[in-house]
Amino acid sequence: MLDIIKAIVLGIVEGVTEFLPISSTGHLIIVNQFVSFSEHFTNKFDVIIQLGAIIAVVIYFRKTLIPSREEYGHFFKSRTFDLWKKTIVGVIPALVIGAIFHDKIEEILFNPFTVAIALVIGGVILIVVEMNKRRVYKIDSIEKLTYMTAFFIGLIQCLAMIPGTSRSGATIVGALLLGCSRVIAVEFSFFLAIPTIGAATVYSIYKMGLSLTSSEVILLIVGFVVSFLVAWVVIAGFMNFISKKDFKFFGYYRIVLGIIVLLYFFR
Repeated sequence: MLDIIKAIVLGIVEGVTEFLPISSTGHLIIVNQFVSFSEHFTNKFDVIIQLGAIIAVVIYFRKTLIPSREEYGHFFKSRTFDLWKKTIVGVIPALVIGAIFHDKIEEILFNPFTVAIALVIGGVILIVVEMNKRRVYKIDSIEKLTYMTAFFIGLIQCLAMIPGTSRSGATIVGALLLGCSRVIAVEFSFFLAIPTIGAATVYSIYKMGLSLTSSEVILLIVGFVVSFLVAWVVIAGFMNFISKKDFKFFGYYRIVLGIIVLLYFFR
């Protein structure tokens, strides 16, 4: 029963933090200091339950991501196909850089100290970006997002390989700096998450193997379902939030959390 509770807690953490600019990997590394399974299974668990959050994105944005009946006859000229092309262009940097440096980064940087520093730095950047009231957002629709801009957003996303940086945080800030509106920055961050996290998950499963006991399968199912349900609620709430507010709150949250983590692990 204790392991089921752990799976629920970790599923909630993943679902809440995956798409907010506060770093899901960073939060899981911190929470894993107190709530975890065996080291080998914890690594698998943290990776696989991400897929639950990704499915939540696909279902929430299904009308945008999946072609309608009207588009079937001219799919290759449709808005949906255009979106997927830009998403694929955006994910190329992560696939290339991740394939080259992922293992080394994981070996050196996956620790609470790195997470804390990245949380603070990322928080400061979020606040500074939002304080620039003179910025003009020229890109207020996916149609206006160029392939070059999509590529550069994907390049900036690679900073999230440093735990604590936040994949969504990096892509959102990058999109804002490149002229996207808040809504488009967040939406493209969601879309970019699908192939990015999907590819990272498949690679990690391939590397670690998928040999599981029956009890581990049950824990994965619990974590997966909880992650999916919580992520769906968070996505809906986040889209509503950013239509009315800016990202400063998340910047302050990151700074406070980073300081708390530093104080805790170095007291």
